[in-house]
Amino acid sequence: MDLRQLSALLAVADHGTFSAAARALHTVQSNVSTHVARLERELGVTLVDRANSTITEEGRVVVDRARRIRAELEALSSDVASMHDEITGSARVGVIGTTARWLVPILFDRLSKEHPNVRLVVVDATTSMLLPQLGRGEIDLAVVNLPTDDPDVIEEPLFDEDRVVIAPNDHPLAMCSSLTLPEVAEHELLLAAVGTVFRAELDAAAAAAGVTLRPKAEVDGLRLVASLAFQGFGVAIVPASAAPDWLLSAGRWTRIPIVGMPLRSVGLVRRRRGLPSAAARAVHTVIRDAVRAESAHQIGIYPTLDAA
Repeated sequence: MDLRQLSALLAVADHGTFSAAARALHTVQSNVSTHVARLERELGVTLVDRANSTITEEGRVVVDRARRIRAELEALSSDVASMHDEITGSARVGVIGTTARWLVPILFDRLSKEHPNVRLVVVDATTSMLLPQLGRGEIDLAVVNLPTDDPDVIEEPLFDEDRVVIAPNDHPLAMCSSLTLPEVAEHELLLAAVGTVFRAELDAAAAAAGVTLRPKAEVDGLRLVASLAFQGFGVAIVPASAAPDWLLSAGRWTRIPIVGMPLRSVGLVRRRRGLPSAAARAVHTVIRDAVRAESAHQIGIYPTLDAA
């Protein structure tokens, strides 16, 4: 077993076919096929179904392990370079979409100044999608909703945030300086889809207040919910980070706090097993510093970095 065999299998898993894997590896298809076949002979199992190039059940086990091996090798190179006062390498960070709108531009800016040789790859997805990717070693860190209730990750609080209303300037609610949930419930709303954590929390808060939220539309994706409100399609309830101050200057919509709503908690998670690479550790520090410094400039976000 060697790294070329594992790389060939990963390329097939990532790109879907042997020919696409060969293009990604800048080689010919026969080389990819040979490496995968040798790995299969050594393990005594079929890793790729040749009829449709899908990864078998045994193959998925090997792929998950191979991703962790590749991540450890990348971490090794990064760690050695950092011993010479030069942090290099790549770090893959997952970020939930609403927080990404506020945090990622700040993160790229600060990282380019503090660690110009670190290449940052950002994955925009939901908490439920990011946690499995973290477990498989596809990403190094993730900014997600807390708590995760995942025993395989280490959670670190970053900030709590208000839930706010976004109202187009021509909507009656735009004239309000603050709102209660019963006042918001008098209007049809752009809401996160049923089954999402954010919607479940909203419905629970509404039930506690003795009201029912009426959807104008239900969308699976909070950032899209916010975008629709920004464009005037209706009123939305979103976390504060989904409506950053720099967007508010556009002047077509108003952000209104909801009195009495529970805060949403956001934090940074990493795998409990293994040591992150020097590049990932550098990004981890930059994220913490960015939240601590920049949250003061974002209404409705309250740092909790020292609460753990």
